[in-house]
Amino acid sequence: MAERPLDVIHKSLDKDVLVLLKRGGEFRGKLIGYDIHLNVVLADADYIQDGEVVKSYGKIVLRGDNVLAISPVEIE
Repeated sequence: MAERPLDVIHKSLDKDVLVLLKRGGEFRGKLIGYDIHLNVVLADADYIQDGEVVKSYGKIVLRGDNVLAISPVEIE
């Protein structure tokens, strides 16, 4: 049986993810929560633009309307 999209996101809880935004830019941080609308809560989040960290946040909520993709990452 195929996995549902939210099942895949659920496996990324408490792990580092990269969230791509529809208008460009991306956030990297630890996924600590989400809902069915893809509203996402990240801890220790960094806003990245053109491959460079622009600003660091402690905890942030990203509205699902702005989320293009969520991908697991490994922090080096």
